[in-house]
Amino acid sequence: MRTLIRRFVLVVLVSLICAGCAALMNPTPDLVRTWNDAIVAAPGSDRLWRGKDLLGPNSPIARGSGNPLPVVLYLHGCTGLGELEIEFGQSLASQGYLFIAPDSFARRYRPLQCDPDRQTGGFNLFVFDFRMAEISYALEQLGQMPAVDPEHMFLMGGSEGGVAAALYRGDQYSGRIIFQWTCTGSPLVRGIAAPPDEPVLAIVNQGDPWYDDQHTTGQAGDCGPYLSNRPHSKSLILRRPGIHDVLSAPNVRVAIFDFLAQLNQ
Repeated sequence: MRTLIRRFVLVVLVSLICAGCAALMNPTPDLVRTWNDAIVAAPGSDRLWRGKDLLGPNSPIARGSGNPLPVVLYLHGCTGLGELEIEFGQSLASQGYLFIAPDSFARRYRPLQCDPDRQTGGFNLFVFDFRMAEISYALEQLGQMPAVDPEHMFLMGGSEGGVAAALYRGDQYSGRIIFQWTCTGSPLVRGIAAPPDEPVLAIVNQGDPWYDDQHTTGQAGDCGPYLSNRPHSKSLILRRPGIHDVLSAPNVRVAIFDFLAQLNQ
């Protein structure tokens, strides 16, 4: 028994030492990692870029003339960025927007806030503090880019990212798009913290399985009740029960493009 204990202690110590060595070998702070590894789709470019490319000598937006670019800062859901979201980002770039999706999972320690197999969330709620910091750090980076239009920056998020987009309290954005989230639940996640004059487009499927009574308590519904006094805001409720995704619906993309176009004037 003592031998087994010694072996266990030795394994733990070696693991800790290795983790410390890895951190020393790559000391890049976590927030910087989320930006460096961001997925970027830029107008006029057919390829995908990384956040670290935007301030480099070969930046896809390093140009001396032309109109400043509107930006969509995109917050992925609880399992990371999917192919559908990347394709959507490219479609936004084709419309003239700089699409940037920070990678929250680039952090050294980034647990899941959800269980995708059971379609439930609410674990490791400190993750939302991570997401707030990622939004703020992205703003710092955008402020260093002359090609970016600071008057036309938009915050967009889906599912866990939609919660983060709803809860961010800053006033730097011209509008927000919150999808696959209901704005309801416990006080920790309930409501919309954007300034009262900031337009919001909220999109959710009626009967989204992630928010029904079998998977959670008190989260069924939509963001509509929080939009009544917000100018140029809209709650779009899709009749697709049992489905979480909304970006695959053609009318959703039309609604998003129209919303952004109205504000990007």
